[in-house]
Amino acid sequence: MLNQYSRLPRDSRDTLFLLAVIACLIGPHWPHLPAWSIVFGGIVLIWRAWMALRGKKLPSRYWLLLLLVLGVVATAWTYRTLQGQDAGVTLLIVLLTLKTLELRARRDALVLFFLGFFVLLTQFLYSQSMQAAFFAMLGLFGLLTGLVNSHLPVGKPPLRQSAGIALRLLALGTPMMILLFLLFPRVAPLWGLPDNANTGRSGLSASMRVGSLAELALDDSVAMRVRFLDSQASPQALYFRGPVLSSFDGREWTALRPSFPAPLQVSSELEVRGQPLRYEATLEPSSRPWLMLLDASPDPPQSSTLTTGKPRMTQDLQWVWPTPITQVLRYSATAYPQFRHGPSQAVVGLQDYSSLPPGYNPRTYELAATLLDRARQQNSPPVARDLVNMALSQLKNGGYRYTLEPGVFGQHSADEFWFDRKQGFCEHITSAFVVLMRALGIPARVVTGYQGGEYNRLGGFWVVRQRDAHAWSEVWLAGEGWVRVDPTAALAPGRINASQSLAAPVGMVAAALGAFTPNFRLQLRWLWDAMNDQWNQWVVYYTQNSQFQLLRALGFKEPDWQVLGWLLTCAALAALAWQEWMNWNRTRRDPWLRLLDLAQQKLRRAGLALPPQPSPREMANLLLHWKPSDTAARVDNQRQAIYRWLLRLEAQRYAPADDQNRHRMLMQLLQESRQLNWPQ
Repeated sequence: MLNQYSRLPRDSRDTLFLLAVIACLIGPHWPHLPAWSIVFGGIVLIWRAWMALRGKKLPSRYWLLLLLVLGVVATAWTYRTLQGQDAGVTLLIVLLTLKTLELRARRDALVLFFLGFFVLLTQFLYSQSMQAAFFAMLGLFGLLTGLVNSHLPVGKPPLRQSAGIALRLLALGTPMMILLFLLFPRVAPLWGLPDNANTGRSGLSASMRVGSLAELALDDSVAMRVRFLDSQASPQALYFRGPVLSSFDGREWTALRPSFPAPLQVSSELEVRGQPLRYEATLEPSSRPWLMLLDASPDPPQSSTLTTGKPRMTQDLQWVWPTPITQVLRYSATAYPQFRHGPSQAVVGLQDYSSLPPGYNPRTYELAATLLDRARQQNSPPVARDLVNMALSQLKNGGYRYTLEPGVFGQHSADEFWFDRKQGFCEHITSAFVVLMRALGIPARVVTGYQGGEYNRLGGFWVVRQRDAHAWSEVWLAGEGWVRVDPTAALAPGRINASQSLAAPVGMVAAALGAFTPNFRLQLRWLWDAMNDQWNQWVVYYTQNSQFQLLRALGFKEPDWQVLGWLLTCAALAALAWQEWMNWNRTRRDPWLRLLDLAQQKLRRAGLALPPQPSPREMANLLLHWKPSDTAARVDNQRQAIYRWLLRLEAQRYAPADDQNRHRMLMQLLQESRQLNWPQ
């Protein structure tokens, strides 16, 4: 295949390479763009590759206009607009692929390269992860290789040569890129993402239909990373609070729709005690406003990433941000595992937490009546705490099972769990438990969030994944307020105590690695998570505070914008000085460039107008048509000799020859230059 590729004409070979680079640029966009745009781009690229291989003519402008109209109409139909992030990126990819169908001259290739660089940048609108950075660097290397290859002289220069030059360009530009990243002022409007960035991410929802959280158990992506500052927390204490759901219509749990005015509603009345846990969390983008904090966090989290708005705590102890979180958010917080919240005595608003829709789960009501009769035999009147323990005992000893695939539940989901299926995931268990509590007359609600996680020994932090999504209940008890009751812990204590969670089956390769070396796959996972944590900390989360901390570490006592400006100026001057030195050193070390520079100096001294960086052939042509003044008329006698010498100088540069012959020919050209009668 490589031999066939090398036999192709120069235009076909360069076109195929450029099409491959464009395919690599489009590839990372397939998860978040409509399927038709990826298929459209793929068909256009394959069509263009077929024309390059067969030497066919490019399509007419009528075909291009038709395809452009189809692409624009499809984009507008998909998004109902041509504005916005997703619509703009989709249209840009359509234009990039269509531009390959009119790739006739170098000018078209340059337009294609610049479109490619722009598409490369749009990857970071959706993700700033290490994977996105890797694919961006790979695409950048491919574009630079194609750009260098398009500027090489005629013939068939090997791609290895173009790739080597592109690699050197990347190496030369990397120091300045790092300096600009470290020192360029971090201004939020320039570095922030649009509001619709990172849309379509999986995660918790504002409602819970029985069976919805089981889908997250198949998602192994990271939800957040947590690092404790003082002492480590036990897996049992890792309850990260999310949306609290208190209204139930028989099928779906949603946020509370209060039936009473604000003065009669249930207040939080949070009281904390015991030893606090200080921690730092890195929350992945979710396009939701929820801040996942440990129960219970009375003080607002501190973060310098989001500078607009302030977080607030709802009456349900849930912390929310004013706007959806569309970028990696790092914040510090303090939690108190021992706490009490809610009213200690019954209030009117608690009735909202005891209501159930009529006509649903009749057998659960019968179970509640049975538990009440049993409790009355022990205590009269029955105690709410005893009823809760009896329900948990029913779960523990009634033959119930914790599973990821309980099947589809019907209208009476609680009845099916308690009497028919006797198996379920956490939301099946919690929903059925809360329905039973309300049937018993005990106020109860559903709390969703994340529980547990995986401790990374290499990085010293906890990794909470989407599969750690969990649902538990809170019941109100007189004198105690809201009390967390996790019915899943009674049914499957390993899910809570050992931080075990159900996960999707691993692939064949991962399973083989795990069978051969059980710890190898786990250590690779820890290493990858640790690298991602460092990437978020030093790259994604590199803010103005991080800049000033770096300057303090470099010895600046009171860093400010003036110091950043001064350092940037010094860096720019150093880069210019380095570039001048490189040019001088390159001319000094390359004998051919020395001869070219010598010819330029002599001709300019004689009055010949030359462009800034002329080639030997260009100087020869200008010399041939030059009409010198009377004082320089002597140049006419030697014009043809100098003309032929310049053409030989150019031929020596690009003609194939070994190092020994090249050196001999350069020495010969040097001797001839001394014998020529250059104009004075």
